[in-house]
Amino acid sequence: MNNYVVTFARGFGSGGKLIASKLAAELGIHCYENRILTLASQLSGLDEKVFADVNEKLRQNNSSFATLMKGIPRARKYIARTEKFKSDDVLFDYQKQIILNLAETESCVIVGKCADYILQGRDNVVSVYIEAPRDYCIKRTVENMGVTEAVAQATIKQTDKFRADYYQYYTHGNYWTNPINYDMTLNSEKVGIDNCVAIIKDYLKIKGLIK
Repeated sequence: MNNYVVTFARGFGSGGKLIASKLAAELGIHCYENRILTLASQLSGLDEKVFADVNEKLRQNNSSFATLMKGIPRARKYIARTEKFKSDDVLFDYQKQIILNLAETESCVIVGKCADYILQGRDNVVSVYIEAPRDYCIKRTVENMGVTEAVAQATIKQTDKFRADYYQYYTHGNYWTNPINYDMTLNSEKVGIDNCVAIIKDYLKIKGLIK
């Protein structure tokens, strides 16, 4: 069976990262999020020719940047972005090349990083957006981060603003919550975390990407 990729965009506190992780575990494939940014940050410090050589060597050996990410731990906690968005075109280009390489060499789940935009138009890519009512997101953020409701509210607002600005900049004007960008948009409170996973798996079957 050919490779397939499921991309996730998600509102902060909606459980999107948890859904992505559960889906990847049930499908027996890797889930990538913060490790892409970490590896891109490391590679962006290299000479451009060195990066090109690494990329070409991986292609020749039919392997992916996943081999370089094995030693990078996955983030187990919420990743909040409370700073203002500042563009870094060089860093984004490294992330883009990593995402393209992953999509060409293995089945995987990719969270964030404009992966739906980078991989748009591919028949083997399913893009999902997870959102939920603010009260639900606040409750989950309080429980998972151990903060007050006021801090949770501010964190959600600031992180979602960062993600929206990030997406708009790197997609050249598109907006992050546009349902047209995605195969499906799911309300994690109404549907439930496990049911979201089940629905996405059913859709992958409909698309003929899994059995």
